[in-house]
Amino acid sequence: MGSRTNVMTTFEPERVIQPIYTGGDVALDGEGQILATCLGEEAVLTDLKTGRILARLEGDGEVLTALAITPSASHLILSSRSLSMQIYSLQPSEDGPSTLTPILLRTLKPHSTPVITIAIDRSGTLLGTGSADGVIKVWDIRGGFVTHTLRGHNGVISALHFFESTTSEPTSEMSSKQKKKRRKGTESEGDRMDGVVSGDMATARFRLASGSEDGKIRIWDLSKRKSIATLDSHVSVVRDIEFSPILNVLVSGSRDKTAILWDAQTWTTKRVIPVIEIVEAVGFIKESTLLYTGGESGRLRVWDSETGRELTEEQTAGGDGDEIIRVLQNTGSQFLLTVHADQSLLLHSTSSLSEHSTSSKVEPLPLIRRISGTHDEIIDLAYVTPDRSLLALATNSESIRLVSLATQTSGSSSVSNGDYFGADVALLQGHEEIIICLDVDSTGCWLATGAKDNTARLWKIDHAQRSYDHYATFTGHAESLGAISLAQRSSSSDSNSLAHPPSFLLTGSQDKTVKRWNIGRLPRAENFDGKSKPLSRALYTRKAHDKDINAISINHNNTLFASASQDRTVKIWSVEDGEVQGILRGHRRGVWSVMFAPKDTPAISGDSTGPASTRHGVVLTGSGDKTVKIWSLTDYSCLRTLEGHTNSVLKVLWMPLRPSEDATTTHHKRPVHIASAGGDGLVKIWDANTGEPACTLDNHTDRIWALTVDPSTNTLVSGGGDSVITFWTDTSSLTTAAAAAASTERVEQEQQLMNYVHAGRYRDAITLALALHHPARLLSLFQAVIDLNPPEPGSLSGDKAVDEVLVHLSDEQLLELLRRVRDWNTNARTAVVAQRILNVVVRSYSAERLAGLRGRGWKEVVDGLRAYTERHYKRMAELVDESYLVEFTLREMEEVGVV
Repeated sequence: MGSRTNVMTTFEPERVIQPIYTGGDVALDGEGQILATCLGEEAVLTDLKTGRILARLEGDGEVLTALAITPSASHLILSSRSLSMQIYSLQPSEDGPSTLTPILLRTLKPHSTPVITIAIDRSGTLLGTGSADGVIKVWDIRGGFVTHTLRGHNGVISALHFFESTTSEPTSEMSSKQKKKRRKGTESEGDRMDGVVSGDMATARFRLASGSEDGKIRIWDLSKRKSIATLDSHVSVVRDIEFSPILNVLVSGSRDKTAILWDAQTWTTKRVIPVIEIVEAVGFIKESTLLYTGGESGRLRVWDSETGRELTEEQTAGGDGDEIIRVLQNTGSQFLLTVHADQSLLLHSTSSLSEHSTSSKVEPLPLIRRISGTHDEIIDLAYVTPDRSLLALATNSESIRLVSLATQTSGSSSVSNGDYFGADVALLQGHEEIIICLDVDSTGCWLATGAKDNTARLWKIDHAQRSYDHYATFTGHAESLGAISLAQRSSSSDSNSLAHPPSFLLTGSQDKTVKRWNIGRLPRAENFDGKSKPLSRALYTRKAHDKDINAISINHNNTLFASASQDRTVKIWSVEDGEVQGILRGHRRGVWSVMFAPKDTPAISGDSTGPASTRHGVVLTGSGDKTVKIWSLTDYSCLRTLEGHTNSVLKVLWMPLRPSEDATTTHHKRPVHIASAGGDGLVKIWDANTGEPACTLDNHTDRIWALTVDPSTNTLVSGGGDSVITFWTDTSSLTTAAAAAASTERVEQEQQLMNYVHAGRYRDAITLALALHHPARLLSLFQAVIDLNPPEPGSLSGDKAVDEVLVHLSDEQLLELLRRVRDWNTNARTAVVAQRILNVVVRSYSAERLAGLRGRGWKEVVDGLRAYTERHYKRMAELVDESYLVEFTLREMEEVGVV
């Protein structure tokens, strides 16, 4: 008869969406595929085609101030506030092409102040660093040595750019001092380096342009090691510099709201372009005479360098966080990558400019892809679309982000389309303040959001048509919304769900009221501006609580809804007339989350009562008092209180009911699990009937605000203040199957062990007992060997086969055996066996082999053996001394004839 295996509940973090950029420097390789970004103290390399993180470099513990990657992606340079600069070699990983292995080549201290800007030449051999002390240094990347030290700026170096001059200049002659040294043969290594650099650089006419906070630009001739021109027209910080070999023109952008074109032959001003905004990035679009600018308006603008006229049509300025702080481009693809202050990165196509005439206006460069460097603090999330292929995120901003959950197929993605797991699909914009809550209907086609702008909005999600439209706005609350819920549908597979929105919407606000809005009767007239007409009148408004309302939940048949508040109560309402049906009291702090049990939930037993009826419904709540409570709506009493979180419980939900794989299991015995997420950064899965935690999930470093589950796969999704979204896969069936297989295998091995013992095959029995960690069986085996009479000649233990086993143990087996010997040695009754086995080990192994076991608990084993062995020898010595007295007494008794 087989043993019954308990069902185990386990979840594993299968996939994670995590930040790749939180501000700072950004770099792109020459192919435009590998993106290098700063993540606080770390640097992250990301494949733009697949979204995979190729490598993560920890840095030196200080915040990074600058980074750069060579065009061939062979080296990565990091600089931090600790004044150090690290040069890494990037090698393909042995695990496959999806990862890179960074190898630290050297750590340098380039300047006496932090490095502010870094530039690499197009060949990937020279590195320029500019610091806050106004000094510029040029380095050989592979050699790791300084080739040039350039001084002349009076302030922070804010921009660097290598280029090759196209002017025909005579090669500089060798100075008389150098000639004299060479004739005398006293030329130093530095002088020889000057000659090499002078000869090679003069041929290529390498230049370095640098800009500083004083508004000046200096042009450095790397062969002459000096400044050949000073460009002094800007009156504020120079933020970007780029050279066009086609036009032989240098362009610079400054915070004085201008971009200036400089003639590279005379180094005079060729044209001043009044951009009328702070310019953070400027450059030439590859192989054209057009240039781009980006700055405080958050809009990428295109200009004709010949006329200085803006070609892009007028664009509306962006809001807070939309400012462009950097623009990157590569030689291989037709796109510009803009980096914004809100840590988002946007790819703009430049293909439309290839055949454009400079005499006509062009539309703004089309946005082909959006990359979120970080999702900030994730306040709420939900699956959308019928197949749950998208995830909607409320990320402490005024917009909803839709993220793809599609599994990428080989060769299906490119840099431009970004079709991979975790890629940004769309941005739902319309709210004017931060979005606090969201809810989605059972079809996944309708999304409702509530924000601090006192409004709720309804969105229609048609992913097949790439349509994500704002459907309606609901205004009427006096303060920000904190809870929202859409009506339940009888069937989640409604084929015409896009044409029929949910029948109603419920909202809860900081104004302490709940409102019901009938969506089915919403007029669809359009205003003159093309926006949906707001519905400003609710079906009813009820003064619900004494404090803020945090959550609203509707039951499965749309007859009841529950509201949770900071006033520590949960109220049950009638959906039809908005009247209170009952009040749940018992929490000692504000209630953050409430959820009705799904349909057909089995009966749940209380703490002190039997199974409670679920006919009237069951409600689950989570509170700031660190507890989760299950309530019966039959008498509005608390059935069970679940304790285990060490901080506020911020989100609760019912796990989907899983059918039992055992055909003999009745319907009411199916396990009922609930999930909770808290401010302690943990997700807990609970058994609702026992109140005990089934498992604890830990992958977050900050509080978890959002939690949802996919009912078809039982996959949990959690998101919190650490900007991390974790997808927890239910591995319960696999774990249970593995446990059952391991149990069966162990039973078979134990039976095999008994067979070995019965057959007297001590060698096989001892090996198996060590593997099974059976100390009692092992002790009985050694006891039987020692008790052999007569012992086998020449054997240390009594049996040569056992000696052979003990001589050929691995380090792990030897250490395990010595642990058992130590334990047996503590008892006088088993000390004889322990000493015999210890004698065999000491005589069979060299001191070097035994000393090699250090670091694995070897010291504790030796200390234990020594202490009790000394005690045993002391006891034996005392017995020997006492035996002399016994012998003397017996001898005296024999002499007097008593014995």
